[in-house]
Amino acid sequence: MSGNRRKAFLVSAALIGGAMFMTACQNADAATGADAGASQGSSSSSPVATSTGGGGQGSDATSNDTSTSTGTGTGKGSGDGAGSGVDTGGGKREPVEQGCGANDISWSTRSESQAGGYILVVAKAKAGITCYLPAALPTVAFGSDGTQAAPAEQSVGEQIKLSGSTAAYAGVNPKTTDTDGGKELDSIIVGIGDDDFDPVSLPVGTITVDEPVVTNWHTDPADAVPFN
Repeated sequence: MSGNRRKAFLVSAALIGGAMFMTACQNADAATGADAGASQGSSSSSPVATSTGGGGQGSDATSNDTSTSTGTGTGKGSGDGAGSGVDTGGGKREPVEQGCGANDISWSTRSESQAGGYILVVAKAKAGITCYLPAALPTVAFGSDGTQAAPAEQSVGEQIKLSGSTAAYAGVNPKTTDTDGGKELDSIIVGIGDDDFDPVSLPVGTITVDEPVVTNWHTDPADAVPFN
């Protein structure tokens, strides 16, 4: 990953992690701000502009896995659900084939016991979307400081087309050391390759993080075991 891309992703990861600690303060400030805004309401007659921009959030992934997730970031893809596509006439629409963004993906995670224990990340395209995962390593970070997982494989995998029930898998080993060190966390931050600057935070239960690694995207979960 280039220096600028890595810096941008780590900033996004740090913001997602740090946001968890700011919620209480924001709720308190909101009440105070409402009172102050009421006292100033008569001083201006200009209408308030309201943003109606697109950028949705990742949907919940429901399964029997030990941990399911809600995507909290917005991706670079369409994210338009079943209505996405190109109008080809006669009321027909053809799906748009594009690079996947976090917003195009339904995410889930589950804990696996093989190879000493690891987290399996599962990515599926939302209904009506066809997109491609790049031939690049997933970008996985941990916590508000953006600790990043190193590659678990020597080379990147192949591009994967996601559509319908097709899924892609990546394995994350959060702790590869034999020591008692590390930090306790309960979520991971995932980006789709180097260019995804809108990663999602996925709950994984309590884990200890120390020199983590991550595999490439694979179409077979058996290939996504992060052996040390």
